[in-house]
Amino acid sequence: MGYRFLEHATDAIVEVESDGLGPAMAEAAEAVAAIMLDPKTVSESERRTVRAEGADHLHLLFNWLEEITYTIVTEGFAPKSFDVELSGDGPFRIECAAAGEPLDLSKHGFRTEVKAPTFHEMEVRAGPPVYMKFLLDL
Repeated sequence: MGYRFLEHATDAIVEVESDGLGPAMAEAAEAVAAIMLDPKTVSESERRTVRAEGADHLHLLFNWLEEITYTIVTEGFAPKSFDVELSGDGPFRIECAAAGEPLDLSKHGFRTEVKAPTFHEMEVRAGPPVYMKFLLDL
């Protein structure tokens, strides 16, 4: 279980498999952070709350991926791990305690800019096991 990157000429395609939807959302967030930063350089000295909401699982995943990108780029926070709590049955909500530290490009590097997630090829199967696939526009 976990995430893996699939081959793509210009963008990033990520597949996630997990035992539950919450852990799958955490894996998806870790994948986005790993595309943008070197996770081995990030310490977990601070916690931030990250929230997302969606009418269904696809919209929840899309909005969640946007929030992770926003947290890194706009808020300047380098997350490493994600403790995800899910609630609701449409709309669905994520409330997450993300552990990391303030973004420091000299320490964390900046691998690739994620412009946005897309709905193209996006898939969420509630399982078990949970399966997700999504494309990030780089």
